[in-house]
Amino acid sequence: MTTPRTAVVTGASSGIGAATARALAAEGFHVVCAARRAERIAALAEEIDGTAVTCDVTDAGDVAVLAETVAGLREGAGDGSLDVLVNNAGGAFGSAPVAQADVEKWRAMYEVNVIGLVQVTRALLPALLRARDQAGIICNVGSTAGRIAYEGGGGYTAAKHGTQVVTETLRLELFDQPVRVTEVAPGMVRTDEFSLVRFDGDREKAAAVYAGVAEPLVAEDVADAITWVVTRPRHVNVDELIIRPRAQAAQHKVHRVHD
Repeated sequence: MTTPRTAVVTGASSGIGAATARALAAEGFHVVCAARRAERIAALAEEIDGTAVTCDVTDAGDVAVLAETVAGLREGAGDGSLDVLVNNAGGAFGSAPVAQADVEKWRAMYEVNVIGLVQVTRALLPALLRARDQAGIICNVGSTAGRIAYEGGGGYTAAKHGTQVVTETLRLELFDQPVRVTEVAPGMVRTDEFSLVRFDGDREKAAAVYAGVAEPLVAEDVADAITWVVTRPRHVNVDELIIRPRAQAAQHKVHRVHD
């Protein structure tokens, strides 16, 4: 019996991460669901016959446990390999202008969107380099916020620009290694938690983000894009994929229909 390919998805407890774990499992991957909320990822792992690892990507100890778990899954094959890493853990906290910035929120955004991504990538890169058929791939989940600035988004756009630059740097540094590096950068995506977290649980503010937009993206749309990117032939690298809803022509150009 062939050992299934393995994938790690961080931030897998909800939204894009959970949808991506389900999509990869449907493609035959054994998925390691990594996130801070243990109960949620335990339920998800049971649903998709995966493995749950409680992991805060900003915590070096948690990341070390994640790497050990991945290595243990492939002990039987004797190679300790990993086929796919989806660095999805991230988030936006607050929307204050720079002049009123909450520095702790800025620091938290940088920690999860950049430092956490770096820690996980560094820990799992040796396993990715051992992927079967030399087809390992890193997919970083960025954002259109990593391409353009907008008012009230300074901390998040700075962090997501960091995600983009780390991705580009990795691709340059690993150009002669058997691993691909890509980024999927979504625009407006309506999930259960992203805007609620950003606006400290204010449901009215969260709902206003999508007001009048008939069809924003949903988590499954982005998961579908990620799954397509990471299942291309080993010689194909999709450097970056920007995905938006049809209604969003640009960060500030969104078609809204109001009654």
